[in-house]
Amino acid sequence: MAATTYVVLLRGVNLGPHRRVSAADLRQAAADAGLAGARTHANSGNLVAVAPERADDVAARVSAALESLTGGSVPAVALTASRLDAVVRANPFPAAARDDPSHLQVHVGAALVDGAGIARLDLANRGRELFAVAEGVLFVHYVDGIGASRVTTAAVDGAAGTWTTARNWNTTTRLLTMARETAAAA
Repeated sequence: MAATTYVVLLRGVNLGPHRRVSAADLRQAAADAGLAGARTHANSGNLVAVAPERADDVAARVSAALESLTGGSVPAVALTASRLDAVVRANPFPAAARDDPSHLQVHVGAALVDGAGIARLDLANRGRELFAVAEGVLFVHYVDGIGASRVTTAAVDGAAGTWTTARNWNTTTRLLTMARETAAAA
């Protein structure tokens, strides 16, 4: 199998005092998992690396290496650079991406997001958040800001039918740029 460039997203790290994973620890876990060319973005669980395995195997190996390194469970999801490119191109909220990128989040699940479940969440939601599913991920424009939203992680995950991890639009597009640079250098 040829080597593929992946973007690996950790769930729920560095949000408080628990489940701390430094960028250095994430790069070390990538090396321990046998990934090449590991690069991190910010200190929030974002990794770009190259591996010959399938996405599910890459995520599992990084997660296992982090557990060995940190002693705690750290869920991870991996997307190929081409899949992330498709996600970015499918963005249903281009005006938010242009004008309000820090409030546009892409929620990537361990499995494909359930569009029908998200539609039910959208109908029941009393806030002004805008929801859409494209390319198997959930896009949410938090019109009034993420901190003001009453939509909880548990509600999103329940509706999505899978746990998710979210990145704002700026981070998502930066990771795509990094993945393209890594693929070009390989």
